[in-house]
Amino acid sequence: MKKLLFTATLVAAAAYFNTAQAQISFSVNIGDQPSWGPTGYDHVEYYYIPDIQAYYYVPSHEFVYLNRGHWTFSHELPPRYYDFDLFHCRKIVMNEPQPYLHFDEHRRDYDHFRGTPPGQEFIRDNHDDRYKWHYHDQHEADEEWRHRPEGDKHWGEDHH
Repeated sequence: MKKLLFTATLVAAAAYFNTAQAQISFSVNIGDQPSWGPTGYDHVEYYYIPDIQAYYYVPSHEFVYLNRGHWTFSHELPPRYYDFDLFHCRKIVMNEPQPYLHFDEHRRDYDHFRGTPPGQEFIRDNHDDRYKWHYHDQHEADEEWRHRPEGDKHWGEDHH
């Protein structure tokens, strides 16, 4: 009887833990979203960026892109997109695990957004208090500097 009670308690605890874990994994993550992300989402797992046919994984702040036929995770964009402006492109929010496994479908569904103005308000430009502590990395700082009026005066000069 004690073994049965112990097993039932263990199973109930495991079920409770799994339920709690599932609830935690879909919590609000506004603070993890980058300043170039669109406003209006309390939780984002991935952005799909049609212009560069890549994803951005919000929890680990990594870009996900095809490199020689393999999906690569990197904190930086691939070298061919080093100067790509994340503030002037459309982002599609994807809250599904490993959306890059459906890349062909996403490319087909969202390819029409390539090269079009974003039509989205970015976290950087929103003054709502909930966006006050958004994630900010060096790439974003470089982009913001480039778009400041005083920063533009020097853009194009040798800055490397």
